[in-house]
Amino acid sequence: MLFQVRMDVDIPRDLDPSVREDVVARERAYSQELQRNGEWAHLWRIVGHYSNISVFDVESNARLHEILSSLPLFPYMRIEVTPLTTHPSAI
Repeated sequence: MLFQVRMDVDIPRDLDPSVREDVVARERAYSQELQRNGEWAHLWRIVGHYSNISVFDVESNARLHEILSSLPLFPYMRIEVTPLTTHPSAI
């Protein structure tokens, strides 16, 4: 199942810098693991924002929820999910 996911990150400015550094490092490692295994199929930065548009290729809604809620930055994100399907004009 394919999903487009927009993630907008808003880390509190007063978060301890060492905590921020740790969370961001864990986020990078986790996202790269998911990219390598094919579940995080595309990751695109939205210019000028601490945001991304991603495409996930997962087995179920439950798996996508598990992935998103396990992101280290999850507590600092606003997430919008759009299910995708094949367009009849796609080649």
